[in-house]
Amino acid sequence: MSWKDGSRRPESAPVDKAQPLEAIPGIGGRPRGEWVLDQNGLLVGATHVLSPNFDDRPPGEAVTLVVIHSISLPPGEFGGDAIEKFFTNALDWGAHPYFEGLRGLRVSAHFLVRRDGAVVQFVPCEKRAWHAGQSSHGGRTRCNDYSVGIELEGAEEIEYTDSQYEALVSLIREIRRRYPIAEVVGHSDVSPGRKTDPGRSFDWIRLRSAL
Repeated sequence: MSWKDGSRRPESAPVDKAQPLEAIPGIGGRPRGEWVLDQNGLLVGATHVLSPNFDDRPPGEAVTLVVIHSISLPPGEFGGDAIEKFFTNALDWGAHPYFEGLRGLRVSAHFLVRRDGAVVQFVPCEKRAWHAGQSSHGGRTRCNDYSVGIELEGAEEIEYTDSQYEALVSLIREIRRRYPIAEVVGHSDVSPGRKTDPGRSFDWIRLRSAL
């Protein structure tokens, strides 16, 4: 199977390449409640956009943490493809004054949950996405080694949508089914003083009650 950029992705099931991704069962039309991570950590039902910003996890490292982030590009503006372009090193730095400050950054996340609940996957869960940066949790540093990073399209002062919470719950449940996740935290928890997302507008009680 292929990512949207045409590069090969790990095999999970045979695909008729003449079909658009949206027409293939499980690659755009599958209900969120039926999402499944395949053996490579790819989410059946998500849109897959390959980011080059990943590498291997340390040998034998268990995935035990989910880190929730938020992002909007430009800040406070939703929609468009700037996030995908940023995570694939294709952002037009001149398209908005804010973008110039991102020049040279090489970051990614495993998943992005859009405002309407649609999920985009950039990195297989079996690989290490570059999402948390300098971080620590429970006395351990380098959270990228043992975590899955989920970005919510949003801003810290704007409420997240019902569709995002529904999609996030379904996604985390499937990640927990596949990996021994011990805790779900925010970027602000693993990088205190440096990061504040997903912010005060994120309803942790709602999420944890649903999980």
